[in-house]
Amino acid sequence: MNKSTGNWTVLSEKSVYDNPWISVTEFDIINPGGKAGIYGKVHFKNIAIGIIPIDRQGNIHLVGQYRFVLNKYSLEIPEGGGPMDIDPLISAKRELKEELGLVANKWEKLLEMHLSNSVSDEFCIVYLATDLVPGVPEPEDAEELETIIIPFDEAYQKVLNFEITDAISVAAILRIKLMEQEKS
Repeated sequence: MNKSTGNWTVLSEKSVYDNPWISVTEFDIINPGGKAGIYGKVHFKNIAIGIIPIDRQGNIHLVGQYRFVLNKYSLEIPEGGGPMDIDPLISAKRELKEELGLVANKWEKLLEMHLSNSVSDEFCIVYLATDLVPGVPEPEDAEELETIIIPFDEAYQKVLNFEITDAISVAAILRIKLMEQEKS
């Protein structure tokens, strides 16, 4: 098997790991400089979804949770995964209801991003959710979520102070701040 992928030549590939959320493939390659080597790719089976819920008072609704991989508590926007064959907005609405119990009457796409694109194909869409209607959260069994409601500018300061470090949350909060500055 010799196939070209951009300036790379793939000599062979093999699946080395697979679960319901990700798969890992190892490639024997010739890199653009002409040298043989290996490359690993983490394939995500869902679209990453992020939501910035902002209420009429200008507060952002965040979730706090323990992140197993990091072995630490993380403060972040509501996030989750959506099946590739479903409209991402449907997944965003589900995640907002699931994690915070909120329903939003207004939605706006804020960002499309590739996360960690040197080793993964993870793709993310972030939405702004406004005109919020409260309800009861419905977290998944594996989620222990804390709801945090703070003024948006406080969340922005938490990004600047490295208290919010989740990449999707950081990008989304900075995007909202930029949009605010562009309006002034």
